[in-house]
Amino acid sequence: MSADRRQFLRATGSAFAALAASACATRGGPALAALPAGEGYGALVPDPAGMLDLPRGFSYRVVSALGDAMTDGGTVPDRADGMGCFDLGNGEWALVRNHELGANHDSGGASGPAFDTVARSLVPLAGGTTTVVLDAATLAVKRQYRSLAGTIRNCAGGITPWGSWLTCEEDVTKADGRVANKDHGWVFEVPANAETQVNPPALTAMGRFNHEAACVDPASGIVYETEDRPDSLLYRFIPRIPGQLAEGGTLQALALDGIADTRNWDSVAIRPGQMVTGRWITLDNVEAPEDDLRKRGAALGCTLFARGEGIWMGDGEFYFTATSGGVAREGQIFRLRPSLHGADVLDLFYESPAKAEYSYGDNMTIAPDGELIVCEDQSGDAINHIRGITRDGRAYALARLTMETELAGACFSPDGRVLFVNAYAPTRTLAITGPWNWL
Repeated sequence: MSADRRQFLRATGSAFAALAASACATRGGPALAALPAGEGYGALVPDPAGMLDLPRGFSYRVVSALGDAMTDGGTVPDRADGMGCFDLGNGEWALVRNHELGANHDSGGASGPAFDTVARSLVPLAGGTTTVVLDAATLAVKRQYRSLAGTIRNCAGGITPWGSWLTCEEDVTKADGRVANKDHGWVFEVPANAETQVNPPALTAMGRFNHEAACVDPASGIVYETEDRPDSLLYRFIPRIPGQLAEGGTLQALALDGIADTRNWDSVAIRPGQMVTGRWITLDNVEAPEDDLRKRGAALGCTLFARGEGIWMGDGEFYFTATSGGVAREGQIFRLRPSLHGADVLDLFYESPAKAEYSYGDNMTIAPDGELIVCEDQSGDAINHIRGITRDGRAYALARLTMETELAGACFSPDGRVLFVNAYAPTRTLAITGPWNWL
C-alpha cells in the first residue's frame, strides 16, 4: 500500500465507515420477475394531497420547494435533480442538491464571482447546486442557499468519502461568444460544509462529456463516472493523489471481454446474472473539444451502454443504471466489482421485462439493508415510481409520484431513517419516513 493511499484512508476513515454501514450486500442467482402484488413494503395507498403515494405506515413531508426564500436572499430554483445527504455534526444534515438549469432558466437570484470564473460564461448561467441544512431530529430547515452557480444542466453527481458532492454537467455547450466563452461538460466539487457559494475549478482531467453521475471507491480513491448518451461508456478516473481530484489523474473506460455492446437492442449480448471480466483502456485528449470521447473510446474497444445514469457505491461493488437498455428498452442495472488485484467483474443485475414493472430507471441509491432504490424518469404524462430492487434482483413499487415530472436525487439520511428524494419540476424535496426493514 502506497503512502498516499495510507494517508487517504486515514484521513477519511470515519467517512468510509459510514459508507460501509449503508453498503450493499451481494445477492444470489439472477431473477427478472417482479414481486407479487402486496410484497415489498405492500400496496401503495393514494395520497390525499395528490403528490406521492406510499405504502401503509409511510409518510412524507416537503422540506424545500420552488420559490421558497433562501437565507442568502435568493429563492429555491427549479429542476431539482441529483442530491446527496451529509452529516455535518452538531445535529445537522446537509442536502446538496443539483439544479438542471440552462442559460434561459431562472437562477433564483444567484450571483457572485462564479458567473465569471466557474461559469466561463458571458451571461449568468442558472445551473449549479443549492444546499439545504436540516435539523437532524425534526427535519426543519435551518438554512438553505446557493452553493454553486454558473454551470449548465447539473444533472446528477455523487458523494465522496471526504464529505463533498461531485456535481456533473450534462451539457457540452461550446464557447460561442454569446452564452459561453469557454466549453462546458465538466465535474465540479462542492464541499458539503460550505456555508456560502463556492468557486471550485472545473475538474477537466475527469473528462468532458455528457456527464450524469459519479461514485468513489473508498478502497482506492478511484472515481467511476456515467454518461447519458445512447452510446455511452463507463469511465473511471484514477486521481494522481487520492482524495485530491483537482491535482489531476488518468481517465479510462471499461472494455468487457467479448462484449462490445451491453444494450441488448438488436441481439442479446449479456443476460441477467452473467459475469463478465473487463479491463480499462486509457483515453487521451480527455478534454474532448469535439465531444467525441465516447466514440474514440469505442474505436479502442470500450464497451457501449444505453444511457448510463445513476451510480452508487456499496461494499466492494457499485451499481449503475442504463436507462434505455434491455430487450424491452425499459432499463437495466449493472453491478461492477472492482479488484485491487486482477480483473474487475461486471454482471447484469437486473433488466426490465416490461414498462409496468420498471421503466427508465435514473438516479439511484443503496438502502441500509442492501436493496436498491431507483427513481424512474419517464417523460410526458407518464406516472413515475420509486422502484425497489431486492438483493436477488426483483422489482417492486416503493412510491408513485402523481405529479407529471420525474423523480430524482434519492439518498438516505446518515442514520438510515429518512429517504430524501426530489420531484424535478416544480422543485419539491421530500423526506420519506416509515417502517423501514432495518429499523
